[in-house]
Amino acid sequence: MTPEAFAAETGVSRETLARLERLTELLVKWQRAINLVAANTLQDVWRRHILDSAQLYPLLPPGTRSLIDIGSGAGFPGLVLAAMGVGEVHSVESDQRKCAFQREAARVAGLSVTIHAQRVETLPKMQVDAIVSRACADLPQLLEYSFPFMALSSHCLFLKGQQVERELTEAGKGWKMQTERFPSRTDPTGTVLRLSHVEPLRPHRDER
Repeated sequence: MTPEAFAAETGVSRETLARLERLTELLVKWQRAINLVAANTLQDVWRRHILDSAQLYPLLPPGTRSLIDIGSGAGFPGLVLAAMGVGEVHSVESDQRKCAFQREAARVAGLSVTIHAQRVETLPKMQVDAIVSRACADLPQLLEYSFPFMALSSHCLFLKGQQVERELTEAGKGWKMQTERFPSRTDPTGTVLRLSHVEPLRPHRDER
């Protein structure tokens, strides 16, 4: 996928495309020294990382102003969603080298992102409109990570693979939630989960 094909598929502005081009250029440059993403994905970086992240944007709740990206790695999907217009993005990643890349990428691309170089369990509690994650943990664990940041109106958007039904079954043993599934636009075996009205079935230390 080319940048032009990405723009045609998503309808992003020239300014947004330029920010994402700066992001991808830096990713390729840093990848030579630091293993930020799987090396074979750079052959199709616009589909595997940029579109894979950008597909979450139209699924965010209307009026989303703030989100947390849990286990963000090299900054996907959080950096892309910031480039597309989410005003307050918190990116949580414990790998210091990946955080260094994210800081430089945010600077070069002019993105409003707060990078938390720590494990999500140690992050102070806050409430955001959306929680997103890609390839971080299975669903029951993700819900544990996410709950301290949920308001009653918050949504979770999680990119999931072939084990999505098993993960939903396991999560259902400890959580009740409204679940929506969307086919991935980049992986024929992938699913985007959109969860809302998430509540633990048993008393929780972060009970709202």
